[in-house]
Amino acid sequence: MLKEFKDFAMKGNLIDIAIGLVMATAFGGITSAFVDGIFMPIFGQIFQLGDLSTAKFILSPAVVDAAGVITTPESAILYGTLIGTILNFLIVAFVMFMLIKAMNASKKAEPAPAPAGPTQEELLTQIRDLLKK
Repeated sequence: MLKEFKDFAMKGNLIDIAIGLVMATAFGGITSAFVDGIFMPIFGQIFQLGDLSTAKFILSPAVVDAAGVITTPESAILYGTLIGTILNFLIVAFVMFMLIKAMNASKKAEPAPAPAGPTQEELLTQIRDLLKK
């Protein structure tokens, strides 16, 4: 059983998938850092929203007592986080599309198959017709 597991784990496809997963995770971290650290603040500044990643629509504000202790936390819709996550997805999807497009372009085109000649039955029919003449 251990040998079977070793054979399974060492297959080329499984290792390729593992490497792809690690690289995709790292790339996701890079795009998150780009969107949250660079894009969202600039985008928020352009539209006078501040840092867009912290943008939210408050449904009910937090309730604070006289001592300054929050008795009821605020309830809010964090649409800035949603926008950032959508941007992360779009960037990753676009880069993956470009990688696949480049890989497909680098593949050698298979030569066109030779035109199929007449079948044996067609040849025999032609011979028979020629012999009849």
